[in-house]
Amino acid sequence: MRIDFVTLFPEMIQDAVRPSILGRAQSSGAVQFRTSSPRDFATDKHRTVDDTPYGGGPGMVMRVDVVADALRFLAPPENARIILTDPRGERFNQKAAEELANANHIIFLCGHYEGIDERVRVHLATDIFTIGDYVLTGGELPALVMCDAVVRLLPGVLGDEESHRDDSHSNDGLLGFPLYTRPADWEGHGVPEVLKQGDHGAIARWRRREQLRETRVRRPDLFARADLTADDIEVLS
Repeated sequence: MRIDFVTLFPEMIQDAVRPSILGRAQSSGAVQFRTSSPRDFATDKHRTVDDTPYGGGPGMVMRVDVVADALRFLAPPENARIILTDPRGERFNQKAAEELANANHIIFLCGHYEGIDERVRVHLATDIFTIGDYVLTGGELPALVMCDAVVRLLPGVLGDEESHRDDSHSNDGLLGFPLYTRPADWEGHGVPEVLKQGDHGAIARWRRREQLRETRVRRPDLFARADLTADDIEVLS
């Protein structure tokens, strides 16, 4: 997979993808990260990428022409996913990450200033995503969040292909189950006995029950949409 970031701050992206899982994914050849700056496609001596908004108002707006020229330079294939980070976009979730993990080429368009020219949204982007109902100073952080969520799903990136199968929001949409490791007792707080007895069937039932309980209590919105089985209904009853 190739992932490009069109950003005014390429060093911010480069520093973030270098360590940990993302860095190992690039070293293994599972993904290739590249950055390009709209400033490289500005035509004036000041490398201007923004201008005042038509109709008036505060702040500056990123220009569509420099963003478009940056995209043309990348020469994306027709099936590339060109993602604009925008607070007005669709809420990014695990389902979107799983879909994007099947793409060969993803380009993140990172906005800045007061916003980005609407023609980028309408004519250049294939997807518009937000990571939450709040506004950040730029699109780099949302792009990195989405990038991380996608790359960890690529084959071989996590080492164990089963690692992400029981993640929160995966498969049936429930939250994940609680996890424990040594020590078995910490300041009087122990590990549930069922996890120490080696009965894999009992462990699976406990974990499923905890998923149902956690989701119902903490995220009733997800619980209402969850794909429950007949066994789940019996547990709930």
